[in-house]
Amino acid sequence: MFASREAGKRFLGYLKAQRERLLGERGQMRVTRTELIETHGYDSKFASHAVRLGIQGIEYLSTGRLTLPMPELDRLRCLDIRRGRWPLVEVVRMIEELEANLFSLLDTSPLPEHPDRERIDAFLVDAYMEWWAAK
Repeated sequence: MFASREAGKRFLGYLKAQRERLLGERGQMRVTRTELIETHGYDSKFASHAVRLGIQGIEYLSTGRLTLPMPELDRLRCLDIRRGRWPLVEVVRMIEELEANLFSLLDTSPLPEHPDRERIDAFLVDAYMEWWAAK
């Protein structure tokens, strides 16, 4: 009742924001990781978060679920990016592919467009009533 393509839009928005920060297209008020930029040539933390969001967003829109912890190969890829082991140009290419796949899934995902808010509201009311009755 919770899973929907609306969440995919959130993944896509967060992914886009991370890519923009990585490329200096969007400012970040309180985060400056000059040590990562000096060491790797780019903010590898923004890069790894962007890749993670893309991978998880695609999984979510494809299945309605998230595997936690991440599957080992995906987790290791994100860690390698975080450690600066990937050149920026390859990371950006990967992020763009993930973003395109995620965008495509907004139309083709088997998930409903919106969560079932009526069922969610009924579930919450029932849960509260049950809890209060027990007290």
